[in-house]
Amino acid sequence: MASKLSDEERQALEAELDQLREEHRDLDAAIDALIHLGGADQVQIQRLKKRKLVLRDRLAFLEDLLFPDIIA
Repeated sequence: MASKLSDEERQALEAELDQLREEHRDLDAAIDALIHLGGADQVQIQRLKKRKLVLRDRLAFLEDLLFPDIIA
């Protein structure tokens, strides 16, 4: 499938991948900060963790699309 992607599609997917990785890192930092502050809103932390899981799933999908496992 990756070989069927045009250069423009590949660049767009790689840009999305970079943006999602950055957002994932930012969420991780935000979650850590809220946890270490103590008394943080647990509902907010759970929402951030859920968003982080959604991002992880999308990252895995894009990585599989761009860099498929080739079984030799």
